[in-house]
Amino acid sequence: MTPTLILSFLLSILLLLPRRNILTTAADGKWDLLLSDIGISAMHMQLLNSDRVVIFDRTDFGASNISLPAGKCRNDPSDTALAADCTAHSVEYDVASNSVRPLTVLTDTWCSSGTVMPDGTLVQTGGYNDGDHAVRMYNPCSDDSCDWREINSGLTQRRWYATNHILPDGRAIIIGGRRQFNYEFYPKISTADKSYNLPFLVQTNDARMENNLYPFVFLNRDGNLFIFANNRAILFDYVNGSVVKTYPMIPGGDPRSYPSTGSAVLLPLKNNIGAEVLVCGGAPRGAYVNASNGNFMNALDTCGRIRIDDPSPQWVMETMPTARVMGDMVLLPNGNVLIINGAGSGTAGWEYGRDPILSPVIYRPDNPLGSRFEVQNSSSTPRMYHSTVVLLRDGRVLVGGSNPHTYYNFTGVLFPTDLTLEAFSPSYLDPEFANSRPQIVSPASQSRIGYKQQIPVRFTIPTGRVNGSSIMVTMVAPPFTTHSFSMNQRLLILSGGNVTTVGNSTYQVRVMTPDSGNLAPSGYYILFVVHRDIPSVGIWIRIT
Repeated sequence: MTPTLILSFLLSILLLLPRRNILTTAADGKWDLLLSDIGISAMHMQLLNSDRVVIFDRTDFGASNISLPAGKCRNDPSDTALAADCTAHSVEYDVASNSVRPLTVLTDTWCSSGTVMPDGTLVQTGGYNDGDHAVRMYNPCSDDSCDWREINSGLTQRRWYATNHILPDGRAIIIGGRRQFNYEFYPKISTADKSYNLPFLVQTNDARMENNLYPFVFLNRDGNLFIFANNRAILFDYVNGSVVKTYPMIPGGDPRSYPSTGSAVLLPLKNNIGAEVLVCGGAPRGAYVNASNGNFMNALDTCGRIRIDDPSPQWVMETMPTARVMGDMVLLPNGNVLIINGAGSGTAGWEYGRDPILSPVIYRPDNPLGSRFEVQNSSSTPRMYHSTVVLLRDGRVLVGGSNPHTYYNFTGVLFPTDLTLEAFSPSYLDPEFANSRPQIVSPASQSRIGYKQQIPVRFTIPTGRVNGSSIMVTMVAPPFTTHSFSMNQRLLILSGGNVTTVGNSTYQVRVMTPDSGNLAPSGYYILFVVHRDIPSVGIWIRIT
């Protein structure tokens, strides 16, 4: 058979295959193993403005694979695994040196939550056992002197599987948790500051499976909170304790929050454009009970997208290339969404996930409906229950964790406890794009900016023609990530003027900073210049 006939035959076969318009197969992106053993499994992660990532799991797994500094031990008679423990359950990962050092966390952080405050301090709340009322603080440093500080009774209620969000006034709100149908704030304004009932969490609670833990919470541009739990959502005025809007149930009615564990993002924001939320994946109703009986139901393969500030908001449904439960969703510097990690069947929970999904997917929100998904190159490492991801300033995505067992278990199990750290590099980091990659000249990293200010951003691009339509400036709030949800994750596209040439391969664009703390709560963000979808290395800025 001639080459022409062979090609014609293959094309005829392809035309007979079922066609789906939901997916563009790109098979892009690159995986790199960074460290083969960081000592702990990465259940929780947060990037700080020191370019270091705080990582921790729980204190009652038993001994970890990394020792505390000499002379330091945790003595806890209430610990369910090991009362006297001289191993660490938290580490700090230094991105620049690709190294970790042990940190000392004393109270149990299992299934806790966190927020970075306006001054850059990580405030970390709740957990299990002796940690369920705890508040822990971590101030970033660059000389290895920083460690956890703990307040054992910092919360009014037990917070286990709760969600945090930073507010425009600089406080954090802590919502829900196991058998907690209420919310509270931190720091407390006075000794009388207490918790407040939230009936929505009662209404979305499934008595047997719950399915409303780790609710998806986003700050809307009007200052109210979008709260999604189980299969429903409200817009909540936390100042007055009232529901502003009740959204339609997500089509199909299946739960999307823990333990059915889909994921969600607030899509990129602009100063004068409405806000949209994207909820993807999860497990069908009944999946948790079925998994406990050894029957692993297929995960959900749909995403729902909704304009949360529309007068009559409606869900628009899309189909992912692959069903996914326990997937993480990461906002990339160019405004696209990376969907990564997870399983094809089962639910969150000990031993309840099956069929690991090794291929990430990129979702392009500005593409036409039906052409937004692109499958990426696969990892060889299953990232199941208790996996995490964070975006780094250089545009890579740090990936770690996976431990579906009640203790560390490395042999004789379907999915061994994983202590590795990997990096996924989206295709915008391919060497072929090096000459199109911007480099920020000014402002300097760690600069402070205000609201409603026009600031000049100067950058270089080695080669290539630059015009206003090819340049975008974004700022990203690094989130606290655990259990497939990135709390406080936020990306803003800054409106700008014309791009001007100021020197050889050097350009400048003047952009307008966000107009209020409703759009961008004060604190640290990573600023990127994006040229034709290719981001620069970001710089840290602090908006106040």
